[in-house]
Amino acid sequence: MEQKKSINIGFRGWMLVLWLATAFLAYTVIGNYPLNILADLYGGAQKLSAIYTAASVVGILIQLGISGSIGKVKSIRMVSLMLGVLTVLSLVGIMYIPMSNPALWQVMYGGGTVISVMYGTFAISILVGQWFPTRKGTIMGIATLAFPVGNGLLGPFAASVFSKGFPDVAGAFLPFLLVIIAGWALGFIFIKDYPEQCGAYRDNNQSLTPEIAKKMMLEEIENKKTTVWKTGHTLKCLDFWLITIPMGTLLMFSVGMMTQTAAIIGSFGDALNYGQIMGMIMIFGCIGSYVLGLLDTKLGTKTAMTIAVLIMIVAGILGAIPNPTTLMIALICLAVFMGASSNFTVSGAVQYWRREDFPSVFAVVNPVANLFNAVGPMVVAMLLYSAVGYRLIFIVTIVVGVVSLLLIVMFQPSRVKALDDQYRKEAGKPLDDALAGRK
Repeated sequence: MEQKKSINIGFRGWMLVLWLATAFLAYTVIGNYPLNILADLYGGAQKLSAIYTAASVVGILIQLGISGSIGKVKSIRMVSLMLGVLTVLSLVGIMYIPMSNPALWQVMYGGGTVISVMYGTFAISILVGQWFPTRKGTIMGIATLAFPVGNGLLGPFAASVFSKGFPDVAGAFLPFLLVIIAGWALGFIFIKDYPEQCGAYRDNNQSLTPEIAKKMMLEEIENKKTTVWKTGHTLKCLDFWLITIPMGTLLMFSVGMMTQTAAIIGSFGDALNYGQIMGMIMIFGCIGSYVLGLLDTKLGTKTAMTIAVLIMIVAGILGAIPNPTTLMIALICLAVFMGASSNFTVSGAVQYWRREDFPSVFAVVNPVANLFNAVGPMVVAMLLYSAVGYRLIFIVTIVVGVVSLLLIVMFQPSRVKALDDQYRKEAGKPLDDALAGRK
């Protein structure tokens, strides 16, 4: 399925982008901010990293558990809205549970991590697929700007927490809470499960008549119920693993290192300014998300991922050099591929599988890739506090990057098409060239 390049997505399309972006921000604020800034107040970095990992794994297992029946869910919108409410309640708990009760706070942090993972990176991402079946790459490229922006706000957030001379966790989180609530309200007011249900058009293709648009919607709903790419078929596909593992490693080291940027930068004392570097991470993360998103659309997900992995390897090489300047450049490289790493689970699933199979395939691609993401903070924390220190993180990044590069180079879309033909033939569905020529 060719992904269109135009960003003319219509008013309601922009409302969906804003909703998704605020959900991504919620995931960053709930999972990343406490681990990066507040860990010493609530049990230490290693303790919170373990909680983050366990919570993320729970979210992943839930996604895998429902992957086989996701096409039969009547309303992804309602699931997304419910998860949004729970996300807000989790953040309120993180804000107001007193530091004198760290055990209860940790439970809320773990629960909030599970819910926010499901909210932004899973439920609404499927909703995007129902609104923009051929333009998911463009939409995700815009919405995932929330990740570098969110991480770039870590510096001001940290300053705000301690600006009064004592930890003001509730006051520091309040602006983010309001933005997340506003995003949820946009989704509630303007978004339905399918654009045809509120007078809009999928892909904002206004050349369609309402009758044709409704017919396409009903066909899509029915085809999703009979997808040939069941969970078992997806997991048995070699090329699924060849593309999904690199997706995971990109997430693992971008998110993992973002949770420990304060400690990594602090390894050089006052030689590096934390606030300035986080600002640079925000800027270059946005550039990376946008540019690699364009390359994804123009050259294909495989090529864009290959470029991202090469940047990851360069980041590892520069970061392993014990020098503040090279570390700063390494973190900028990290920001570039961090900005795009969350795009690939969606764009890869849409580019190499059929529109009717996207929800089922994405419901496996996303949790498997995010399994690597889940262990990222814990692995990075263990490497950081080893005898070698922060440099070991970047040395391991080089090794993992090289392995990921080999895997993505071996990925072959033609083999995915061959399996698709086989499964469709077995299911009595017609064969065609819908997947031919994918890059």
